[in-house]
Amino acid sequence: MLAAALVAKKACELGLEVKPWIKTSLAPGSGVVTKYLEKSGLQRYLNQLGFHTVGYGCTTCIGNSGDIDESVASAISQNDIVASAVLSGNRNFEGRVHPHTRANYLASPPLVVAYALAGTVDIDFDSEPIGISRDGKNVYFKDIWPSNEEIANVVQASVLPDMFKATYEAITSGNSMWNQLPVTPSTLYSWDPSSTYIHEPPYFKSMTMSPPGPHPVKDAYCLLSFGDSITTDHISPAGSIHKDSPAAKYLTERDVERKDFNSYGSRRGNDHVMAREHLPTSGLSTSS
Repeated sequence: MLAAALVAKKACELGLEVKPWIKTSLAPGSGVVTKYLEKSGLQRYLNQLGFHTVGYGCTTCIGNSGDIDESVASAISQNDIVASAVLSGNRNFEGRVHPHTRANYLASPPLVVAYALAGTVDIDFDSEPIGISRDGKNVYFKDIWPSNEEIANVVQASVLPDMFKATYEAITSGNSMWNQLPVTPSTLYSWDPSSTYIHEPPYFKSMTMSPPGPHPVKDAYCLLSFGDSITTDHISPAGSIHKDSPAAKYLTERDVERKDFNSYGSRRGNDHVMAREHLPTSGLSTSS
């Protein structure tokens, strides 16, 4: 992460900017990252390039980094463009980062910044310039890439043991918003019929305190049979809910605004949403 921040610093000093059609976001896996980025004084360079912290943990790799610009989304759809995402997360399934990104590449954080500056994945970093400096000169990958010594020095000065202790000793304390949620003491969960996040599934209604136990599965049918290059996200997406999907229609009918659709992953507790899963870019079709 500090290497990425150093790339951002060098780019800003040369006058480079992220291309306007690129969506950027920063979602560290831990609050400690924010502490050492601020301690190093490098966070401001990431902010300058648009890499503002949007949250911690699972965000970008499950489609929770937000929408892309509507004009960009329209251009992708209308021209059948194979749009790409470059992320330092751990998922590169088609449509996982966003329904409009069909090609997704995993890279180190500093490479993510470099590709955002280039504005394309179709580039040879060895021979093609990433951009033009404020004095009109070509800027190449080597001009913004930090040395191992630069990285080691900033790590030594900015990543301190007390940061980890301060962050994790309070991890179970929650926060004011979470701690103020009203809770009704009860042995059983109190289902809210108006909730679009958690809904009592039909198979819970007949469940008894004594489960029937395991039993053999006989004469079962194959539900789905696919060829190559099919992932779980094609079958049951976890990413963002597309505005034209059946799930979006279900939520809209219940007065949920588009900005609050969230992701399929966050609505796993509602069987009505999950039964309406839809991935517009998957290219899958069904027949009966």
